[in-house]
Amino acid sequence: MNCAPTTLMTCAQSDIGEDAFLGGRLRLYQPLSGHRAGHDAMLLAAATPGGPGDRIVDFGAGVGAAGLAVATRIDNIDLVLIERDETLAGLAGRNALLNRLAARVCVLDIAAEADAFAAAGLGPDSADGVLMNPPFNDAARHRPSPDQSRRAAHVADPSTLDIWTHAARRMLKSGGALSLIWRSDGLAEVLGALGRGFGGIAIRPVHPDPRRPAIRILVRAIKGSRAPLRLCPGLMLSDEMGQPDKEAQGSLAGGEALAFAPAGKGGFQ
Repeated sequence: MNCAPTTLMTCAQSDIGEDAFLGGRLRLYQPLSGHRAGHDAMLLAAATPGGPGDRIVDFGAGVGAAGLAVATRIDNIDLVLIERDETLAGLAGRNALLNRLAARVCVLDIAAEADAFAAAGLGPDSADGVLMNPPFNDAARHRPSPDQSRRAAHVADPSTLDIWTHAARRMLKSGGALSLIWRSDGLAEVLGALGRGFGGIAIRPVHPDPRRPAIRILVRAIKGSRAPLRLCPGLMLSDEMGQPDKEAQGSLAGGEALAFAPAGKGGFQ
């Protein structure tokens, strides 16, 4: 286990490329093969609440895409990027430096015992927010990729979601927010995992366009809350004419926060 303000890149320069996100405001080094950050990471970041001074912890951070996108939107957060793969963790540290964002990178498995988290300075009740994009494809229904990194990033076993939500529940302060993205047909799994210790659950389905079913769900849950579940309006990536949806583009290209909470007069914030 290693935890440091930044981590040196550990893969050969020829094996990585640079991609632009948030309209070019966020630049990321990523491996040219294997799992690569994309829309899911940016939508997750846009669904993550927070304010200056908050400790925000990105579980399974990969190259740091979602966590660094949050730090691009919210100034002066205490960002921690947790990733078990040393190569990806190295790139996450490099990406924090590239974007001049403060972040602590921890090489740590989310399934590790509480003592390992505490040794990294991530003890119980220490985070204001946790965001996560766990592996969510069902191995029984999806052919695993031959690429090891893609397989590890995409394919879950039956205990994955329970393990990750348990770790988040332990780390969050009372009233802290968990934000996650999951496949839309796994809603029952998400609600089951969040039934222990979370409430105030808000769900935004993500649709390719108004004519097609949701492909993802964005979920926000509050530790210790007793507020009822809310099903929020769906987010459309494109409109009926196939043009980029204004709200989705505001998050994907502009880094704007996605609305979840009622704001009065039928609106959301």
